[in-house]
Order: sequence, then C-alpha cells, then structure tokens
Amino acid sequence: MAIEKVAVIGAGVMGAAIAAHVANAGIPVVLLDIVPKDAENRNMLAEGAVATLLKTKPAPFMHKKNARLVTTGNLEDSLDLVADCDWICEAIIENPKLKQDLYKRLDTVRKKGSIVTSNTSTIPLKTLTEGLPADFQKDFAITHFFNPPRYMRLFELVGGVHTRKDALKDLRVFADVALGKEVIDCFDTPGFIGNRIGIYWSSVATQSAYDLGLSVEEADAVCGKPMGIPSTGIFGLGDLTGIDLGPKVIASMLVELPKSDTFVQEYDENHPMVQTVAKMIEEGYTGRKGKGGFYRMNKDGGKKTKEARNLKTGEYAKAEKPDLGSVKAARKGLRALVEYDDKGGEYAWAILSKTISYAASLVGEIADDIIAIDRAMKTGYAWKYGPFEQLDQLGNQYFIDRLAAEGLPVPAFLKKVGDRPLYKEEGRDALYMTLDGDYAAVPIADGAWTLADIKRGAEPVLSNKGASIWDLGDGVACLELHTKMNSIDQDVVTMLTEAAKIDKKGFKALVIGTDADNFSVGANVGLVLFAANAAMWPVIENQIAEGQTALMKLKYASFPVVAAPAGMALGGGCEIVLAAGAVQAHAESYMGLVEVGVGVLPGFGGCKELVTRAIVNKKRPGGAMPALSGVFEAISTAKVSTSAAEARDMLILRDGDAITMNRKRVLADAKKKALSMVEGYAAPEPVEINLPGPTAAAAFDMAVSGFVSMGRATAYDGVVSGAVARVLTGGDTDITEPVTEKKMLQLEREGFMALIHNPTTLDRIEHMLTTGKPLRN
Repeated sequence: MAIEKVAVIGAGVMGAAIAAHVANAGIPVVLLDIVPKDAENRNMLAEGAVATLLKTKPAPFMHKKNARLVTTGNLEDSLDLVADCDWICEAIIENPKLKQDLYKRLDTVRKKGSIVTSNTSTIPLKTLTEGLPADFQKDFAITHFFNPPRYMRLFELVGGVHTRKDALKDLRVFADVALGKEVIDCFDTPGFIGNRIGIYWSSVATQSAYDLGLSVEEADAVCGKPMGIPSTGIFGLGDLTGIDLGPKVIASMLVELPKSDTFVQEYDENHPMVQTVAKMIEEGYTGRKGKGGFYRMNKDGGKKTKEARNLKTGEYAKAEKPDLGSVKAARKGLRALVEYDDKGGEYAWAILSKTISYAASLVGEIADDIIAIDRAMKTGYAWKYGPFEQLDQLGNQYFIDRLAAEGLPVPAFLKKVGDRPLYKEEGRDALYMTLDGDYAAVPIADGAWTLADIKRGAEPVLSNKGASIWDLGDGVACLELHTKMNSIDQDVVTMLTEAAKIDKKGFKALVIGTDADNFSVGANVGLVLFAANAAMWPVIENQIAEGQTALMKLKYASFPVVAAPAGMALGGGCEIVLAAGAVQAHAESYMGLVEVGVGVLPGFGGCKELVTRAIVNKKRPGGAMPALSGVFEAISTAKVSTSAAEARDMLILRDGDAITMNRKRVLADAKKKALSMVEGYAAPEPVEINLPGPTAAAAFDMAVSGFVSMGRATAYDGVVSGAVARVLTGGDTDITEPVTEKKMLQLEREGFMALIHNPTTLDRIEHMLTTGKPLRN
C-alpha cells in the first residue's frame, strides 16, 4: 500500500517537526493533540505548533508553503481525521500507559490496513503492544526519528514478531524515497541503536571529562572534530539538544536495560557530573533554550561574550580556545590522538576504548551487522565515522592489545576479528566483517548508489588535479569536482571544457555531481587574490573568459547535461548549475550567487542566466523592472536558498527540474533524468532579451543609496551593487535594443575586472580567506 496521507499524534517539538517533514515530501498530514484545560481554541496546541514551526530556525519546513499541507485538530473533536490516513505516527510523551490508551482509541477509527507506529526513543515495541488486539499488532511498528527530523537522516525501524512484512516494506520505502532517510532495521531492544550507544557515549564523555580534569572547552576540542564528532563537541551538543533531556532518557534506559548491561553496571547516580547536571536543570541552565548551559552568552555592557562553565565550581568565565598537543596530533589520525601523552590523549582513549567496546559487545543484539551500527551513529548523531570505522583507523589488533594491557575486557567479536580490518575493498567490491568473522559485500540498494561505488576499482575517463570524468554506464558520464570544498580553479575549468565534448568519446549524456558534502563553493578566491596582488590582470580576465566559454559550451551541448547539486552550490558552483540543461537537486541544496560578499560579481554567466530567466518567465509581473528587481536583490544581497524548493523561487531551478529527498539517490536520479532526455534532445536556442539600460541602473543605485544612508549598507556595498546593476540592466542599451548572451558575458567580465582592480575588494577577499566571514568595509 502506498502511503499517501499521514497523521501525527502529538504536536510537541518532535511530533510537529515530523509533520513538517512529511509535508516537505508533498504529502498531506494531519496533526492532532489534546485539548488544554479551559482552552478557548480547542486546536491551540496543533495550530500553535505550526505557527512556531514557521518561525523556527533552522527551518523545519523546506518552504513556507508546505505548511498548507498540515491539517490541525484535536483528539476529542478531530479523531475522525485519521480515518483515511495510511500511516498514523504517535509522538506523545514517553508513558506506555498513555500510549496504549491512545492506540485503543485510534483502533476504533483507523481504516483497515493502515499502519500505526510510535516515535518512542527508548520503549521496546513488546511493551507498547502488550495486551493489544492481534490485528492491531500486525499493523504496528516503531519509527524513531532523530531531532530535528528534517536534517537528521536516521530513521530507526523496529518491527515486532507480529508486524506485517509488507507494512515494514511500505514504511521503509516511504522513509527512504519520500522522506530521504537512512532506514536502519533495528532489533526490539531498549534505545534501539542510536540512543543505546549514543547515551552511553555521552555519559562516558561527560564523566570522563570531569574525572580527568578537563575544562568544558578542552573536552569539546578533543571530543569534536579530532574524533569525527560535530564541532559542538560533547558539552556543546548537550546545550543544543537540551540538558534536561539527558536525565529523562537515562532514567528510561536504566529501567529497560538488563542489569548485566555495561551502562547499567557502570552508571553511578552519585557521580559529581550527575549532580552537576541536576543542579543546572534546577537553576534553569538547560542549554540554549534556557538561561544557558555548559556555555552561555554574557551580554553585560552590550557586548556578547561567550562563557564556559567550570565543571567543579559551577562558575562561568570567558570561553578560551584550548591549546592541547593532542588536538594538533589528531591531524595525523585517531591513533596519533590516543597515543599523545597529555590529558587530551588520555581523554580520547577513555571515550573510544569504552564506546567502541560497548558497540562491539552489542553486535547481534541490537542489529544484524556492523554496517547498521555505523550508519546509525553517522546519520543519527552526525558522527563522521561510526565506531567500527573508528576501530579500523585505530587498528583492531592495537585496540585489543591495549585493552588487554590495561586489564579491560575484550569483546568476543573483536577477538574473532583479530588483526583483520572491519571493512576492506577488493576490486569493485566493498566488504564488511560479518558476525561469523567472514567478509560479505556491503549491500547497495537499487537506485541508491554513490559515485564511490562507481569509482571503486575503476579508472576515470579523464582526470586532472581538479576534476575527473567517470563512466556511469548506459552511455552516461559524470563530471566530479574534487578540489578543496570543490572550489573552481583552472583545472576544473579545463575539465568543464572537456566534459562539454564528452560525446566524442561515445557518451550520450553528462551528469555533474559528487559524493562530497558540497557541490561547489565557487571560485578559488585565494588564487584570484594572488593574481591580483601580482597585477596579473590579463591572466584573471582570460580565466574569467575561459570559464564563461566552458559553461556556454555545456549549455549548448548537443547532449543532455544534468547538474546534481547537494549541499552548497555557491557562486561559480551555482553558475555551473545554471548552465546545465536540467537539474536533479538534493532537497538540502543551498544555492546562490554570493560573489558580492568578496567584492566582485558573478562572472561565469550567473547574471546572464538569472536575468534571462526572469525576463522570459511567463509568470512574472508586467514590465522589466519587477523581474529585474528580484534578481538584483538576490545577487546584491548574496541571497542563498535554504532548500532546493526555495531555489525554485529564485529561478535557479526551473519547471522540469526535479528534487530528490534522499542524498544517496541524487546521482542515480540524475542519471535516470539524463537518459530520459536523450531521445530527440536538441540544444536550446540562443535567447536575446530587452533590458532597460542606464535609467533602470540609476533606479537601483538610488535604492542602494538609501540603504547606505540608513547605515544598512556600506559605501562600498553601493559600489559593488552599482556594478551588478549595470550588468543586469544591459549596460549602455535601451528597452528597444535586443541584448545577446555574448553582450551580457562581456558586461560581466568588465564589471568583474573593474571591481577586482579595487583595493577594497582585495581587502574583502583577504578577510574572507583569513576569517571565513565577509568584511563590511
């Protein structure tokens, strides 16, 4: 049964955000909650939740219009709204009795064959379904989202002994394709996978920091990027998720876990860290949502100062950047980190030795294999590496030898592994260690492959230091950028040029995409700054011209070119997307022409493309100025879409361009799209447009001058915006004179070169390279 309508019961933070993400998939969703005592508006909880969602940052909705897909109501008057829903997801408080009472009510109104699930984070399925009718148990499962549901990809799926296999399949497909989730099948055990390991890891990391005398800043510096953990670190993560959440989850876990479990055995309710957290909660220091947490912002004197809490005294002081040799050593890998002789190295080993051992002891109990555990921690806790991938970096034999030398127990599974890696590659196959100690192929779901799967054991069609072209099969090539952050340099431009004639090598379509977190952050401005400081002006102008030419060749190629952006596609990266004949974008694509942030303007055809799309847009208001105003605002303010859906509003995506929810499916979908375009494909016809010229540019200059006079823009912002305005309005033209693409590209080059000659632009570039932030000079 296809899932075409969903209900979410419980409009709290989690339930409301789940409803929002279902709406992001274009699926109608009902959101219900209780009627508060003496409430005048009986739907106030659900309606208030949607209103809050629309104001929340980062946004739960990928586009504000998605809120229209959410129908709100209450459990007393509106329960019949779930009658035609295919999936009913319960997300109320963690109380088994209240959940069961709700299930009994739902069972009286839901349609036959509808699926009911719980978003519980710790309660086993068998507890939730005990005593309920057999037919209900067949339709029941656990679907555990991680917060925030839009951004955290993990979706833990738990079926019971009676759950229908087809119900689990329907949930698996819907969560994967429609919601973009990494679906992990878990066994019915407390905390499932993510929280079972994550809560133990969190407890070990916080208590070890206290025991070893690390400051909050030092602990986060170690238990952060050096270990492949998000930069928040362990204490920053607590502030982000809410310090008051931890004790509640721990209490539930201690009740549900067997007494023999390592966490239960080790947990000390009298540990000073436990007492510290209890005191912080009592005083309102619950993290970012409270008065502060392990960190807080002190606004005394009107200036914000970040302060960190002393774990021993409870006092706050200005947060300092730690200077630990172990953190520097970690650049050489995890082994270098744990072997470094300082408290950071000791701390890292304390965390890794316990967390990896705990995970290894649970293989077979919480999941079938190590892949499920690694993927759960990467997509639920945003770790760069799962525990078994961390173990491969340390070396399993080193790990078990060190455990044994310190008198620590060695999990049986690791003894079986011995000195072999947990993961390895043989030819075109990626292999993992099974519970039996043998190797098996890492499964790849149909339509969910990555470029790494294509590249394994293969040679590129063409390659240089900046980019490579790979054979995706079926006559489709893929251009992959692989510079730092996929920035665009001369090597990338060279390969863009080669890709535009890939048909000469027998290919019939091209995809431009990558497995990297970001499609491309734009031009390598460090190289531009170097050339400008050396007064290599002809070189810079020639490189701009070459980039324009390469993208024009791609645009007018005789074969389909499909861009497959994901993550950031900024500046020149966005211009590559704009040049493609079609786009298959990941839903979480953040795109925009941001060049003004470093004091220049888009020079690879971005101005040309957005202006052309705005002018020829049949939906635009009458006259050129309204259309140009939207483009001018987007470019002059360096506007970036917060989703692919928003990029459509900005005309970066067009009608016919498509969005893929699951990151793993983007390239496969792009290939499919490219192949669908091959038959009968013809390059687009060149377009000429009519632009208003200097009078319109003057109007834009006047508007910017107003912002400058109000202090909302700097004088140099006015200079840069003026250069943008001249390009967008067609230079020295008038509305009766057609403007060609060639003319628009010339205007871009002229505008770029005028700005790059200005020392104020060079200051902006240097500041961006040094600080990562724009300079408002």
